[in-house]
Amino acid sequence: MVRVVDINCDMGESFGRYTLGQDGLIVKFISSANVACGFHAGDPIVMDETVRLVAENGIGCGAHPGFPDLLGFGRREMMLSSREIRASVIYQLGALSGFAGRYGIRLQHVKPHGALYNMAARDYRVARAVAEAVACFDHRLILLCPAGSEMARAGREVGLCSASEVFADRAYESDGTLVRRSEPGSVIDHPDEVAERVLGIVMHGRVRTRDGGELKVSPDSICIHGDTPGAPALAERIRKVLLDFGVSVEPLGGFLRC
Repeated sequence: MVRVVDINCDMGESFGRYTLGQDGLIVKFISSANVACGFHAGDPIVMDETVRLVAENGIGCGAHPGFPDLLGFGRREMMLSSREIRASVIYQLGALSGFAGRYGIRLQHVKPHGALYNMAARDYRVARAVAEAVACFDHRLILLCPAGSEMARAGREVGLCSASEVFADRAYESDGTLVRRSEPGSVIDHPDEVAERVLGIVMHGRVRTRDGGELKVSPDSICIHGDTPGAPALAERIRKVLLDFGVSVEPLGGFLRC
């Protein structure tokens, strides 16, 4: 049984006049935030307001860099060179770090977004470019990624502390990858089902797959997506069920030792 775990959520994904997610509500129930850095979502004003919200609530502030794809919300794969990936990640970390400094905090972790996350999880070249960018920017940053992934391997090789992430609101394939969002049932938004999944994750170290099987997991952090329907209620339910079963909820930087 896991005794302490982080709850993370993607935040700051509004843009200009368009609002996405309910950051002001969900921030009360999570312990770490992955803040969009302007490439797949977010803009300077949104980034500033989101980091302020994170700082005021005393939770871990993480960067959520993605591909430069506002139209596709960073969920479309892009064939960038390793040099382009490294430069784009460093660029985004630098932007968010500036806002963090404005509010007297530092970045805790980095979690790639969408297609960049999925590609780095399976493609070592992409994973290595991401890990090198993070290590170059600040070797103290925690790399949030799937356990056993190419991203976790690359992180270890460059000397980063890697944290294992499990998704509460996304369905898994038997190989450990997430079910594509275009597939029915890929997003799980019923509070009872999410609560049951979280209990399986933290109490028994396993998560159910789409085909009815199970995957072994060792979670450091449980993710809830900010754009999942009813995300604040799901986050509240997750936090309550964890506390009810004696599991402490803390930011990654408060308990992770690498």
